[in-house]
Amino acid sequence: MPYQLTIQSVIRHASRLFSDTEIVSVTADHPQHRYTLGDALERAAQLANAFKSIGLKSGDRVATIAWNDFRHFELYFGISGYGAVTHTINPRLHPEQLIFIMNDASDKVLFIDSMFVPLIDAIRPQLKTVEHIIVMTSDAAAVGEYLMYEDFIAAQPNTYPWPEDTDENQAAALCYTSGTTGNPKGVLYSHRTMLLHAMSLSQPDALGMGRNSVILPVVPMFHINAWSIPFVCAMVGTKIVFPGPKVMDFEALTDMLIAEKVTLTAGVPTVWAGMAQYLQKSGKQLPHLERMVFGGTACPPYLLDYYTKEHNINVIHAWGMTETSPLGTCNTVLPMAATSWSAEAQRAQRLKQGYPVFGVELKIVDDAGAELPWDGKTQGYLYIRGLWVCDGYFNQPDSRGNDWFNTGDIAVIDQYGCMRIMDRAKDLVKSGGEWISSSDIENIVQGHPDILQAAVIATAHPKWDERPLLIVVPKEGVQVKGEELLKYLEGKVATWWIPDDVLFAESLPINATGKVQKNDLRDIYKDYRHADFG
Repeated sequence: MPYQLTIQSVIRHASRLFSDTEIVSVTADHPQHRYTLGDALERAAQLANAFKSIGLKSGDRVATIAWNDFRHFELYFGISGYGAVTHTINPRLHPEQLIFIMNDASDKVLFIDSMFVPLIDAIRPQLKTVEHIIVMTSDAAAVGEYLMYEDFIAAQPNTYPWPEDTDENQAAALCYTSGTTGNPKGVLYSHRTMLLHAMSLSQPDALGMGRNSVILPVVPMFHINAWSIPFVCAMVGTKIVFPGPKVMDFEALTDMLIAEKVTLTAGVPTVWAGMAQYLQKSGKQLPHLERMVFGGTACPPYLLDYYTKEHNINVIHAWGMTETSPLGTCNTVLPMAATSWSAEAQRAQRLKQGYPVFGVELKIVDDAGAELPWDGKTQGYLYIRGLWVCDGYFNQPDSRGNDWFNTGDIAVIDQYGCMRIMDRAKDLVKSGGEWISSSDIENIVQGHPDILQAAVIATAHPKWDERPLLIVVPKEGVQVKGEELLKYLEGKVATWWIPDDVLFAESLPINATGKVQKNDLRDIYKDYRHADFG
C-alpha cells in the first residue's frame, strides 16, 4: 500500500497504543513534571491549532532554542505534524552564528526557554523574518515582552485533524552544523528519512528500545533531533525522562537515573566522564541502568572499563554526524567475539565506532579516490551514503546531488565491517609525512588517574612539519608533571607519536554538545614554538 512515512502517522500510532506511557521532565518552572504521552500529543494538537490561528503555512520554519523537556517534546510533534519544519538551534553558538542561522532558515516563529530571553533580547533587531517569539514557561514574570507558551496554546482545542496525505518527502526538520569553519550549514530532513532513521535506531543491534525500556536522553534535543530518540519513544512506547537544564548536574542526573529506574541513556563522553567522577566520590550505584550509549567523540578506554566493571553496564559506541541524521554505525558485540575471543580482543573491538546499520553504506578511499580494503589496518578518508544521509546543504544548491558524502574523518574498517575513526582529517598531526591520531593520544592520557581532560593539536615544526602538542586539565587539587604524562604514554603508542611538550590549562573550550573545540585551541596556541626553532 502507498502508506506515507510521516510524523502524523507516528502521532496516530502513539495516541492509540501508548497514551499511558509516562514522560518525566525537569524545567525551570517544574522541578519535576509528570504526564503521559497521550497528554503530550493532545498539547501538540493545541500547538497545531495555535499555528493555524497565526497563519503559519506548510513548510514554514519554526525555531526552538531549548533544553530537553516536555514542552520541547510537544514541539517536535506539533510543528512537523502541522506540516511546518522543526528547526532546533544550539543555544551556545556565538550570537553572530545564531543570527546567521535564523536568517538563513527564514524562521517565522521562535520558541525559547526562559533562560534565553536575555540572549534573544540582544539579537532581536537583527532577526529579519521572526514574527512571533514564545517563551516556554508558565511563569509570566519570566517572559519579558514575549508571549508565554501556556497562553499561546491555552484556548486551543486538544484535537487536530492530522493530515493523512502529507508527502513523506516533505521537509520535517532542519539542523545546522556547529560551524567550526565558516558559517554553519543547514541539513534538511524529510518525514521519510526521519522515520526510517528512527526505526533503524530502535533495532536490537542499535539502541534496542521497547515498551519495557526507560530512557534518559542526555544528548540535547537541539542537536540532530536528539538522535531521533523522541520519535522512537513514540513509536514503541518507551518511557522517557528529560533532564532539562540539569545535563551537567551529575548528582541530579544520578538521582533521576535511580529514581525513575532508567535502563538506557545516551550522551557524549564529556558527560559520562563527569558522571564517573561523581559516582566514584559519592559511592552511588546505578542498579537499573543496563546500557549507556557514547556518541559525538570516541569513548576513552578508561570509561569503558569503569562502567562495565564497576557498574555492569553495557557501553555502546555509536557514530554519526548532523549530515547522517545522525546514526551511521553502532557497536554491538559479535557472537563469535563473545564466545571465543579473549577479553583483551573484545575490549579492543568494543572501543571501535561500530558496524553500519542497515540503511547506510561505508567505504574508505585514498587521496585519489580509490577504494581501500577492509583489513583493519589501511587508513583512508571515510565516505558514507544511505537512506538518511544528506546529498547537500540547505540553501546551497551547488552542494547537492552527491552520491557519497565525505565525512571528513580518517578511518579503518576491519574484515567484520567494524569501523574505527582514527581522527578528524583536520585534527590529524602529519609528522614527517606520517599521520598521528590526536584522539588515540587523548584517550590514553585521559586514563591517567590525575587527568580530567586532554587534547592534542598539531603545531608547526622546522624539521617534521608538524608535531603533537598535549594540553591537559588536571583533576582538582592534583599536581602532575608533564614528564610523568609523557612517560605514561610510553609503550602505549609508537615512540614518534609521543608529544614533544605538555601544557597545562584550567579548562578546555567545550561546545554545547560536549566536544572540545580544536579550532579554538589552535587559535589559543598558534604562537607556540618548539625548542627546535631556536
